[in-house]
Amino acid sequence: MGILNLKIWALSSFLISATTALPFGASSSTCNQTTLSDAADMYIAAQTAGNPDSLQPILSSGFSYQENNKVLDIKKSVLTKPLKIEHRRTIFDLVLCATYTEVIAPAAANPYVIGTQIRHADDGKVVSIDSIATTTNSWLFNATKTLEYVKAEKWDPLPESQRSPRAVLQAAGDAYLDMWSNATADKAIPWGTPCTRLEGSAYTGKGKSDDSCKPGIPSNHSQAPNTHRRYVVDESMGSVSIFCVWEHMMMAADSHEFRLEGGKLRYVHTMTECGGKVCKL
Repeated sequence: MGILNLKIWALSSFLISATTALPFGASSSTCNQTTLSDAADMYIAAQTAGNPDSLQPILSSGFSYQENNKVLDIKKSVLTKPLKIEHRRTIFDLVLCATYTEVIAPAAANPYVIGTQIRHADDGKVVSIDSIATTTNSWLFNATKTLEYVKAEKWDPLPESQRSPRAVLQAAGDAYLDMWSNATADKAIPWGTPCTRLEGSAYTGKGKSDDSCKPGIPSNHSQAPNTHRRYVVDESMGSVSIFCVWEHMMMAADSHEFRLEGGKLRYVHTMTECGGKVCKL
C-alpha cells in the first residue's frame, strides 16, 4: 500500500463509496444548501481563527478528518493555523450532501492554498472534512500569484442553458485525470476555447479567445493512475471537484476542480502536495 496506511485507505474507500451511494439526480430529503453553506462558513471562520474546536457543534459522533490523504487529529491539522483568507469559493452538492471550498491565504508569514471537501450525514451533521493543504514547496506553489489569477476569473452560477448534467461533469473530470494512464482519455474530454488551467501558480492561457487547456497534456500514457477519487459536483456552477492520490508524482495528495460552460471545459484549478517533500514527476 505504499506510504498510505490501512486507516487512510479505509477512509478513502468510505469517501469514494459515499460519492456513489445515491444515483445521479437523487438527493437526501434532509440535505439543503442552507445547512451546507452554514457549515462551510463555520469552516472558514475556524480556519481564520485557527480554532478547530469551534466546529464541534456541527460534527457527528463518527467524524473523521483527513489532510493530504492522511487521517489526522484535527487538533494537529492546518485548522490550528490562523490564516488571513483573501479568497474563498464554495460549491454545493445536494446529491452527495457535500461542499468543496477553495481557500487562498497569501500572507507571506503563513501562505496556503487549500481545497476542502466537507461531507454531511442525513441529519446535517458533518461526517468528514477532507483537505488538500498546499504551502511553500508544494507543486508550483505561489499563493500570491494564484490569488491574482483566480481574482481575474469569472465563476458565476450558470444560466440553465449553459449547465451540464452531473454525470457529464464527473465524466469530464475523470477523463482528464485518466490521461496519464489511458492513451484515448483525451478524446473524451470536452475541450473548450477559451480554456485556462491553473496548476499551483502556473497559468496556461491569458484570456485570449483561442486559449486552450491542451498544451502540456500528457504524452506518456503509461504512468501510474490517479486513484482514490472523491467527488463534489455542482451543476449550477458547472463544477466538479475531484481529490485523488497522484500515484506517479510521489503518491501526492491532489485536488483538481473543473468548470464546464455550455458543456465545454473552461477552467481547471489544481493543487498538489507531496507530504512536505518537493514534488517530482
